[in-house]
Amino acid sequence: MIKEKVLEIMEKIRPSLQSHGGDAELVDVVDGVVKLRLKGACSGCPMSQMTIKDGIEKIMKKALPEIKSVESVD
Repeated sequence: MIKEKVLEIMEKIRPSLQSHGGDAELVDVVDGVVKLRLKGACSGCPMSQMTIKDGIEKIMKKALPEIKSVESVD
């Protein structure tokens, strides 16, 4: 159930990432931790951790209080 909600939020965030040549794929949600795989320009970008923490994580936590954090995985 929480995965579906996270996917809905990702669909709203994805156009912004894609406009910069990147993307993010949901890998899993475990104990309130969202695991994403960054793709395209986002993969290896020095600003990717800021994108995750200051962008995606804030949006996720605001929409879903049960989310504890968002992490990038390879």
